[in-house]
Amino acid sequence: MAGNITHDPPPTEGARRGGPLIVTEDTELLDDLLRLCAAAGATPEVHHSLPAVSGVSGVAAGGAGGGASGQLGGWEAAPLVIVGDDVARRVRGAVRRRGVVLVGRDQDDSGVWQRAVEIGADHVLMLPDGEQWLVDRIADVTEGVGRPALTVGVIGGRGGAGASTLACALAVTSAREGMRSLLVDADPLGGGLDVLLGGETADGLRWPAFAASRGRVGGGALEESLPELHALRVLSWDRGDCVAVPAQAVRAVLAAARRRGGTVVVDLPRRIDDGVAEVLAQLDVGLLVVPAELRAVAAAGRVATAVGMVLRDLRVAVRGPYASGLDDREVARLLGLPLAGEVPVESGLLRATESRRPPGTSARGPLARFCREFWDRALVETGGAV
Repeated sequence: MAGNITHDPPPTEGARRGGPLIVTEDTELLDDLLRLCAAAGATPEVHHSLPAVSGVSGVAAGGAGGGASGQLGGWEAAPLVIVGDDVARRVRGAVRRRGVVLVGRDQDDSGVWQRAVEIGADHVLMLPDGEQWLVDRIADVTEGVGRPALTVGVIGGRGGAGASTLACALAVTSAREGMRSLLVDADPLGGGLDVLLGGETADGLRWPAFAASRGRVGGGALEESLPELHALRVLSWDRGDCVAVPAQAVRAVLAAARRRGGTVVVDLPRRIDDGVAEVLAQLDVGLLVVPAELRAVAAAGRVATAVGMVLRDLRVAVRGPYASGLDDREVARLLGLPLAGEVPVESGLLRATESRRPPGTSARGPLARFCREFWDRALVETGGAV
């Protein structure tokens, strides 16, 4: 059980911060709290009584994370303070601050709310019911919570439309422009985007390693575990037998990727299963890549109908050459979708791919220019830098 007393502390943007401060003498409770910190990827500072801060003294006891009383990680400086109900009365004289959580175990103890008010706690939490909430909160304050990544999904209107090429070019362009960039391969039957980027042997984890993920996945740990190719991180499929990841794992992994800010580009398959639906639910914008030919437009209409059931902002990116009577505006009109633009045909792209140069590598090429203009518009629409 978790209950609010006041509002949450405001989100804090920036680099990874210190771990929480735990204050308790209850060894069993401490063991549980240390376990939850480990699950959130955080190293806490532990005190058995109130640290010495702002004239309020207490006897500090060493713990995981260490640190002297009153220094970074003390009562005032810690991004989150977790107080065991067993010591609540002993910390009543502490300086009032936000980000204090009072944790207990007795679901029937109504007096806990009064003790929470006395110490200025924002939240009252009862274990074990509130464990997942606390893990999420610890991870948030440890990583820092800022603007989520601008997340774009790319899907082909028909097979061979060039969605993977555009997804790679968007990610490569984003990285070249200095944004934190992550490329996600959501198509297990596509052969692996790491291959398209020339990094199939690069060290790092692929999708099958995350199949057992549940609940909260640390954004920093995820990013550091992935291959780094062309200044961006890539979550791709390997060449093993695993061709599916549970929907809840997909949800957790993509949420972790978005929490780190910057941009996330997802290459989507044309079939919509539970895992793809989880991705669609977290997208800001979808790009439907459609060759300018009647049969492709007809196929794209079916894809748009399925995707549109989950994703609100779906736009069409038209790829030439054009069939008789069609242009990019006419394709968009037939599909009833806003036009994202015309994806240019870049001469020599096939040769570049065969030479292990990913799409969008040439900053002066027409494909990179299309991607750069797309990101510029998207940044304006989302209200600022990512």
